Amino acid sequence: MLHIFLYILLGLAGGILSGLIGVGGGVMIVPALVFLFGMSQHQAQGTSLAMLVPPVGLLAAWTYYTNGFVDLKIAACLCAGLFLGGLLGAKFATGVSNAVLEKIFGAALLLISLKMLFAK
Repeated sequence: MLHIFLYILLGLAGGILSGLIGVGGGVMIVPALVFLFGMSQHQAQGTSLAMLVPPVGLLAAWTYYTNGFVDLKIAACLCAGLFLGGLLGAKFATGVSNAVLEKIFGAALLLISLKMLFAK
């Protein structure tokens, strides 16, 4: 029962982060599933992707939309690319070792962090 509560709490924190700064909740949820819950990188990424299946961002996106901050044409184009890209990325990720996948994930987070920290 405690794990269920902790998973809900983690999802809530990921949702807040996603709504607040626009990053996928997976940026926080994947590392938490690996380090706090002992999942493999593959399990954490797969679980994080599975949580996206229902419209988890619907209310956050609606809030931005009602304030004039959503371009639906661009969002539709991004969605189409994300749909195909997700399939291609998942096919690649499931074919590499856990260690390689952890390094790819870590490198992506590091590069994003450096870009954001040194942005003008």
